[in-house]
Amino acid sequence: MTTLQPPATAERSPARPAAKRDRRSWTGWGFIGPFAAVFALVFLAPIGYSIYLSLFRDQLIGGTTFVGLDNYRQALQDDQFWASLGRVSAFLAVQVPVMLLIALFVALALDSGRLYGKDFFRISIFLPYAVPAVVATLMWGFMYGTQFGLVGDINDALGVSLPDPLSTELVLASIGNIVTWEFVGYNMLIFYSALRVIPHSLYEAAEIDGAGQFRVVTAIKLPAIRGALVIATIFSIIGSFQLFNEPVILRDLARNAITTDYTPNFYTYSLSFDGQQHNYSATVAIVMGLITMVIAYVVQLRGMRKGA
Repeated sequence: MTTLQPPATAERSPARPAAKRDRRSWTGWGFIGPFAAVFALVFLAPIGYSIYLSLFRDQLIGGTTFVGLDNYRQALQDDQFWASLGRVSAFLAVQVPVMLLIALFVALALDSGRLYGKDFFRISIFLPYAVPAVVATLMWGFMYGTQFGLVGDINDALGVSLPDPLSTELVLASIGNIVTWEFVGYNMLIFYSALRVIPHSLYEAAEIDGAGQFRVVTAIKLPAIRGALVIATIFSIIGSFQLFNEPVILRDLARNAITTDYTPNFYTYSLSFDGQQHNYSATVAIVMGLITMVIAYVVQLRGMRKGA
């Protein structure tokens, strides 16, 4: 009579030592630790300190006093802040589309293969981006001068009276011209890099179907670089809201046209360094950062939705 043997159970591997598991779990933190420390030091800490400052106010009597959200209420009712925000919003609405269209046109021309000497044009168009913003603004400011610059020389040579680029009516457009000259090459490089990675099989299929160049651009190239267009748009929006160098440098040449609250960043700088209102300056900076973040997120969301 045979007896039934219980089925053999699979032999279990010995449990991994706890010390070894702990050592491996800390390996990942060892890799990201230096970056996390630098990120916290140069990014999170200043933001946290700015938020802390925005909750206080320096008073003649009582010194620094906790005021909660009073600074934010003041910022939302500050006509100077909203005027500067409206000014950069108008700047953004005109300058960014013009700059991106020029950059896109140049990138498409370089990618077409029909432009003679495209390497020279690519370097020439990108070169202004390598010029520091301070140098570029000083250079253009000199050319804008009606008494000592290029505009003044043209007026004297031809006996005409060209409009003053640094007048109250034209100074924002003059700043837009400087920014466009600086960043067309940067955005062109983004678009051109995206165009270069489009599969050639799409062009071959379009050629077989008899598609013309315009159809290739609208049906293949533009949809393929939509992600690059969204990225360039977001960067340009952020840069417009951060407008600072150009108006600050040009102010010495156009004091009647450019005030210390001309842009939000200029206004924040003036509050902190000229008015010694560090707490309120931090508040305006935080409010401006939130507005920029929301608008950039909306643009990104719409761009991704269109690309879906």
